[in-house]
Amino acid sequence: MPDTAAPQSPEPASSAGDEYRPTGRTVPTRARERAAYDRDTVHSILDEAYLCHLGFVRDGAPVVLPTLFGRLGERLYVHGSTGSRPLREAGGADPGLPVCLTVTHVDGLVLARSAFHHSINYRSVVVHGIARPVTDPEERRIALDAIVDHVVPGRSADARPADAKELAATAVIRLDLREVSAKIRTGGPNDEPEDLALPHWAGVLPLARGYSTPVPSDDLDPAIGVPDYLTAL
Repeated sequence: MPDTAAPQSPEPASSAGDEYRPTGRTVPTRARERAAYDRDTVHSILDEAYLCHLGFVRDGAPVVLPTLFGRLGERLYVHGSTGSRPLREAGGADPGLPVCLTVTHVDGLVLARSAFHHSINYRSVVVHGIARPVTDPEERRIALDAIVDHVVPGRSADARPADAKELAATAVIRLDLREVSAKIRTGGPNDEPEDLALPHWAGVLPLARGYSTPVPSDDLDPAIGVPDYLTAL
């Protein structure tokens, strides 16, 4: 059923205070001490990610698609072609398409003395919910700007907005942040006490995201300099 709600973020009905309420789907079966439900942690992990993975069931089989997204308050927006299967199914199902959306950051490679205890340091978020199509023109405009600015803050104001033809070819779905959890691993290897004397290097190889010097398009007017929002990165 198409959604006609006004383009503002809803209050998260399933949360308590500054935390999302744990559910049977958001409580991990292993390493529960790594789970987190506070909004600040969840939002920071989402906001630092470029890509999400959107999972759903198609013809009885699971499908997971990598895609761009944007967050506005307690809503995530995902866009794609109007011919995209999940976006079509979100509009054809009532009340929408059940999905699972995830993001993950790898912060370090954890090298233990034993092969069994090798691991990674990571931050991840898992969101369960119902994806619904966005049909309100103003909300669609806000959502598409949010997706552009999610990747490069400030970029939407420095680009031509989508025209009518482009908007007609673009579908947007939204997913409310209601059933949400984060999971985080930090620290070094968890070697067994009897392995500590083994002659193998152990520790963490940190990973960090970085940016190189912007490369202008071959057909860019040389008079157009690098914008401040890129140099700020």
